[in-house]
Amino acid sequence: MADLAWPAVLPLPTFDAYAVEPLDAALRTEMEQGAARQRQVYTRVPERITVRWRFTQWQYAIFRSWYANRAKRGAAFFTMSLLSGLGMVEHEVRFVGRGATPWRATPMRGPRWIVTSTLEVRESPDLSDEVLDIALAVEDVAGLIAAIDALGLLVNTTLAADPW
Repeated sequence: MADLAWPAVLPLPTFDAYAVEPLDAALRTEMEQGAARQRQVYTRVPERITVRWRFTQWQYAIFRSWYANRAKRGAAFFTMSLLSGLGMVEHEVRFVGRGATPWRATPMRGPRWIVTSTLEVRESPDLSDEVLDIALAVEDVAGLIAAIDALGLLVNTTLAADPW
């Protein structure tokens, strides 16, 4: 993981405009006749996540300075908790933005700032093959997840609080 982390004094992205976009890992070749052929070219492909923050004036000032000095104007990867299929999970990301700009800031009344950007995810957290096999074999996946959550709660709170 990256040595740099998203500053704890800054909020995480909002759900507004939040979107996950996987990049294509397949190469498609159109044939003169018949169906096109596709093959996997890459086994690991970065994803892009469109994000939006709502900053106060001081948070915006901190963001600008952090981006310039710590995130090396978008060149450095950093860790940030982002929403994924597994819930809120640490991701290793960097700024890529859209077009020629890494992020965009719009002033609002208050004074508040809306900052939008696109982040590149180095490797998206997914289920392992073993966990996928179990999830595909079980008829009641929601029940399995509820049982795992209940077991985790029992072990981490009830049993951990009573050391015998």
